[in-house]
Amino acid sequence: MPSICVLDNLASEGIDLLKADSRVQFDVRTGLEDEELRQVLTEYDGAILRSGVKITAATLEGNSRLRAIVRAGVGTDNIDKQAATRQGIVVMNTPTGNTLSTAEHAITLLLALSRNVAPAYQSLREGRWDRKKFTGAQVAGKTLGIVGMGRIGQAVAQRAQALEMRVVAYDPFFSATRATEIGVEMFDDVDAMLPEIDYLTVHTPLTEQTTGLIGKAQLERIKPGARLINCARGGIFDEAALLEGLESGIIAGVALDVFENEPCTQSPLFEMPGVLCTPHLGASTDEAQAQVAVEGVQLLIDFLTAGKIRHAVNMTSLDEQTLTTMRGYLDLAYRLGMLVGQLDTSVAESCRLEYRGDVAERQTSLLSSSFACGLLSGVLDTEPNIVNAELLLRERGIELVEDKRPGRGAFASLIRAHLTTREGERIVAGTLFGENMPRLVQIGSHQLEAFLDGHLLVFQHRDCPGIIGTVGTIFGKYGVNIAQMAVGRASPGGEAIGILNLDATADGAAIEEIAAHESISRVCCIQLPAAGDLPIWLEPARR
Repeated sequence: MPSICVLDNLASEGIDLLKADSRVQFDVRTGLEDEELRQVLTEYDGAILRSGVKITAATLEGNSRLRAIVRAGVGTDNIDKQAATRQGIVVMNTPTGNTLSTAEHAITLLLALSRNVAPAYQSLREGRWDRKKFTGAQVAGKTLGIVGMGRIGQAVAQRAQALEMRVVAYDPFFSATRATEIGVEMFDDVDAMLPEIDYLTVHTPLTEQTTGLIGKAQLERIKPGARLINCARGGIFDEAALLEGLESGIIAGVALDVFENEPCTQSPLFEMPGVLCTPHLGASTDEAQAQVAVEGVQLLIDFLTAGKIRHAVNMTSLDEQTLTTMRGYLDLAYRLGMLVGQLDTSVAESCRLEYRGDVAERQTSLLSSSFACGLLSGVLDTEPNIVNAELLLRERGIELVEDKRPGRGAFASLIRAHLTTREGERIVAGTLFGENMPRLVQIGSHQLEAFLDGHLLVFQHRDCPGIIGTVGTIFGKYGVNIAQMAVGRASPGGEAIGILNLDATADGAAIEEIAAHESISRVCCIQLPAAGDLPIWLEPARR
């Protein structure tokens, strides 16, 4: 009989479900850490937890029994998914359980901040009746900006519209067609949206791109008197910049449910007027906790008793033979998706994938899903996988169409992606050398050959003498080593494009100096996995 270990305090509804199912046995073992946690996990087939326990590679070392870990919630940052994957342990989460609770909390903070609810109540507790001091702001007729239009962002938009607010948003993978359907006006980047908003709320994961998304530079553009809300991830707002913005009067208020470092019990923001903070309560409702507990327990029971996998964040339900024979092309499609998704910030509308040559005779639906994974990488609260990525893309109003032609051309196999955006069409194409060496062979109208891994610098320029030398000299000045270089041009003296593989992330000052060159029209930094690094759902299980 499969055994389950409950590692965190779980809502009673989840415990009741475990008690009622005679097919499994369970124990509640909370408060475990380090070696004790490692030892306990070797005694169970499955484990369920919330955010209070951290599952590390050391925790899983030597574990030959554990088959599944379920996070009763969305975020899985407290689980080493790479280590779990390598040991054949499925990691699942409950992505929808706290959507409404988090959206409601964002609206709660927005309203409470606008009407000075917390300080007004505190004044009453201190024996004062300060009506004039706490005059607030009406939200009806105001503009709310939303960064991130996933499930939670859309739920916030719906509730804000019920309050008669104008809703504008930025999300590079939320189509204008879908936005029109729900009455939201989309912007092509966050900076363009800032001068128009009275309120700003963010609902994105914390990634390299979203860390410090709102900092000093953004506060210089924001509409004076705006109020900012964060119920997503600490670090998306630069807390030091928020403090300066409040002190200078640029922004009228800040509401935070999450912080750069948690638990956070001391912050200079807590002493500022116009600030309202809560201790990460977005999902802390009875309903949300009950829903994620029940859903999480059911995921674990279904897997342990029937082998069903749903909401897996680290592997797919595909058989190992299929993954083995297609792994190289799946990796190529994934990297092309990541590349085209980072080329600029304009909003995507649709995508067409061309499969040419031998690859057109394979399971292209899997390749399209892998491409969608790369395209959405870093955009969602949880990383998509090959099972759910295409569905998640369509939920955002972006249709993905396949065009298959088995006949060979310049390459034995070729995958070409056409991503249509508001600004035009982005085109990238790649092929596979050998069994596991993905290469970029086209970007825009330019043919070239470049490595699809690591730190890439893409720069568009006029084809004239000295450009490559100038870029190399600038990087040399800043101590950035160039590993590989590729150049493509349409005709001598015309428009050209260069791609550099760098050994490390380029310094911002170096990028600015390159972009300032009179013959260089555009510079873009791309971050791809290192050579040989696979997304966790493509890693071969080691068990």
